[in-house]
Amino acid sequence: MLQNRNFLTLWSGQVFSQLADKVYLVLMIALVSSTFDVPGQSISGKVSAIMIAFTIPAILFGSMAGVYVDRHPKRRVLVISNLLRGALVLALPLVLHLSSQRGDLGNWPLGFWCMLVITFLVSTLTQFFAPAEQAAIPLLVENRHLLSANSLYTTTMMAAMIVGFAIGEPLLNLADRWFGDSLGLGSGKELLVGGAYGVAGLLLCAIGVQESGEHLDDNDRHPLQDLKVGLDYLRHHPRIRGALLQLIILFSIFAALAVLAVRLAEVIPQLDADQFGWLLSTGSIGMGLGAVLVGQFGQNFPRRWVVSLGSLGLGFSLGGLALFHAALGSTLICIAVVGFFAAFVGIPVQTTIQEETPSDMRGKVFGLQNNAVNIALSLPLALAGLAESRWGLGWTLGGLAIITLVGGLLIIPDDRQQD
Repeated sequence: MLQNRNFLTLWSGQVFSQLADKVYLVLMIALVSSTFDVPGQSISGKVSAIMIAFTIPAILFGSMAGVYVDRHPKRRVLVISNLLRGALVLALPLVLHLSSQRGDLGNWPLGFWCMLVITFLVSTLTQFFAPAEQAAIPLLVENRHLLSANSLYTTTMMAAMIVGFAIGEPLLNLADRWFGDSLGLGSGKELLVGGAYGVAGLLLCAIGVQESGEHLDDNDRHPLQDLKVGLDYLRHHPRIRGALLQLIILFSIFAALAVLAVRLAEVIPQLDADQFGWLLSTGSIGMGLGAVLVGQFGQNFPRRWVVSLGSLGLGFSLGGLALFHAALGSTLICIAVVGFFAAFVGIPVQTTIQEETPSDMRGKVFGLQNNAVNIALSLPLALAGLAESRWGLGWTLGGLAIITLVGGLLIIPDDRQQD
């Protein structure tokens, strides 16, 4: 796949864009702590508000963004969504500087409200980027290479979620030391994140996406009608619906594990709670190894076998984590194995969706997928902590293992594949 110049360009843009997405949240929390921290008051309320502002667009606009993507050229959507996000982030220092003397609006400073608005807009633009990127892959890659392409795409998407949170704080601190005084506003952090979005947008200008113009700029139908068409398509195509459910289960597991990693770091004697990122980073190592195997050899085996093996491996490795989570070595091994087998599930099911979805439906289907996955990421963030506090870490991890085994093995694509 690295010999396919267009796909390599798309993947390079994805690396910069998705890492910027994850580091952006770390940036917002750092700004809240450094700019709006009031002595004697917890910042948890402001952090929660940032997370809500980042999550709401995924629920409100994820599906409709897919409809828009189907009606417009993919490259245009990819480039503009990244450049606009970069501009918004780069504008943050100036916005905070101008609003710093404006007083409060309600219970919060005006500058913090501006941060919420910018976060909402950045997240809204992300909803357009994600389905456009997924819909562009089958336009750049032959069907026989889709599994390899998705091994890179899926691994990058999941690894960005893990690695971005782990390296976000040291990267931002390093950027502040190097570029902090470049604009006289302490803007090193914003330059790093906004610059990453900008680099992604400029890289994506170079891709050559060949797509039929028959369905582009088709405004005869109301967007809500197009959304209904996408839902009907999923309802009448059980293979795609089943693959989508597999992805929802997989992302729910990872979101819950991200929350529980903090508690894991607390109970392991060699770690502090704020070192949970190192635990999650081992998952990305395992995922990378799994992606290499799936990309190189997965096409030689029935897809049902690959996904079944992945579901079994995920379930048993989570079960091992439930039993042996108090020791550092066993915890690292189990999390690495979770990442390894996650590639066996995520890559084949994403390939199935791309293969089975016609080009004029991809934006709608991937928009719905993006919407569903974001909801799947949001719910465990709230529920995993509550479950751990009530039933304990071991039982909560054991419950995740059971959900993975039962849900994963009941929803498996059949062996039919395109040539």
